[in-house]
Amino acid sequence: MQPVRPEVIGVMEWQPDEQGLQQVLQLLKDSQSPDTATQRAVQEKLEQLNQFPDFNNYLIFVLTSLKSEDEPTRSLSGLILKNNVKAHYQNFPPNVGDFIKRECLNNIGDPSPLIRATIGILITTIASKGELQTWPELLPQLCNLLNSEDYNTCEGSFGALQKICEDSSELLDSDALNRPLNIMIPKFLQFFKHCSPKIRSHAIACLVPYLSFILDTLVFAFGKYQHKNLLILYDAIGTLADSVGHHLNQPEYIQKLMPPLIAKWNELKDEDKDLFPLLECLSSVATALQSGFLPYCEPVYQRCVTLVQKTLAQAMMYSQQPDQYEAPDKDFMIVALDLLSGLAEGLGGHVDTLVARSNIMTLLFQCMQDTMPEVRQSSFALLGDLTKACFPHVKPCIAEFMPILGTNLNPEFISVCNNATWAIGEICMQMGVEMQPYIAMVLNQLVEIINRPNTPKTLLENTAITIGRLGYVCPQEVAPMLPQFIRPW
Repeated sequence: MQPVRPEVIGVMEWQPDEQGLQQVLQLLKDSQSPDTATQRAVQEKLEQLNQFPDFNNYLIFVLTSLKSEDEPTRSLSGLILKNNVKAHYQNFPPNVGDFIKRECLNNIGDPSPLIRATIGILITTIASKGELQTWPELLPQLCNLLNSEDYNTCEGSFGALQKICEDSSELLDSDALNRPLNIMIPKFLQFFKHCSPKIRSHAIACLVPYLSFILDTLVFAFGKYQHKNLLILYDAIGTLADSVGHHLNQPEYIQKLMPPLIAKWNELKDEDKDLFPLLECLSSVATALQSGFLPYCEPVYQRCVTLVQKTLAQAMMYSQQPDQYEAPDKDFMIVALDLLSGLAEGLGGHVDTLVARSNIMTLLFQCMQDTMPEVRQSSFALLGDLTKACFPHVKPCIAEFMPILGTNLNPEFISVCNNATWAIGEICMQMGVEMQPYIAMVLNQLVEIINRPNTPKTLLENTAITIGRLGYVCPQEVAPMLPQFIRPW
């Protein structure tokens, strides 16, 4: 291939020479050959072509514009260009560097996930060559593209930002770039609740490197915020914990976050309604911290059991003498049950000793029969989590619990039904063949639900999983019903 002079069309718009393009494509095809002699020839040819900066224009053109080529060839072109950027970027003429940057940003939303990822890697490599300072439009443009209604553009931009955050975390929090994190982090937080799991995971990964910085800000706010803003702060911490999950389980982060939360926890009385948002927040934190929550679990667990017990006692007194006692606020019990679920999920087997020393199974039996659907919903969630975490404590109660679970397989109360269905599936996996006596209590209702029109997707999925689990442990009992559920299943 002879060096080809860039043809200037319009403003800085480069077009390839057809003969040169065919040579580059042949080289890319040859480089995929397993033959060592061919590979050696490819390496020599690459070294020759790298003498011509114009060669890099061909590589970016194949990656971003030659959509007629297969994706592996296009991606390979981008990876060769990435290696060139690593080795020779300082020798690229300014117009070549500018052309590559422009093409990257214009094509970050390519329909192919492989091409988007390759462009993201290329952007990051250019940025890591000290180009973040001399490419001022990069971060604003990527952040702006996150607002695109086109999924590919949003996902591609996030992919690139994630890599930049991983590679240049300190630089992004410095005065050299005018502290872009001040704008970027609030932007990323908005995407924690995005409908796409891929985009949520990008938003979470974009930070993670800044958790210390974020926690410092949140902890500082504890000292400043009054009542109303504290509720927002609890919600922010809970959302962060839900989003970053086990990444929060680091001694440094636990030391920052837990003391102010526990101080608030100790400040509030059992009947203070400000406990609700704090309990919800702690539920998310306990699930995220897993074993990291162990030093705090005992007082939190005991208080939750006390809240459930007090509410049940008050409800009993009210039902017997409504003229002498006030009706309890059952939200105390609901958030306490949810936090117990968070502890069981986060601590796993470590919750065993706490359960052994308490009367939670007796309380749960009462909560599962409460007249309020939300109480039953939280009870069945806790039952499922305890089944996974410490089944030996649940097993003696199964004979009493299963009929209650069966009567709650009523899709009129979607969330109650969903949690009861899930709990049955978890119990079934622990019980194995011993599930046999209880199949008749639940199978007919589950088959009815799976055949019901307009049933929400999550309930259908849980129902299908639970029917499958019942069939797995007790095939003889479930097989006769097969014709009634196999098609929707």
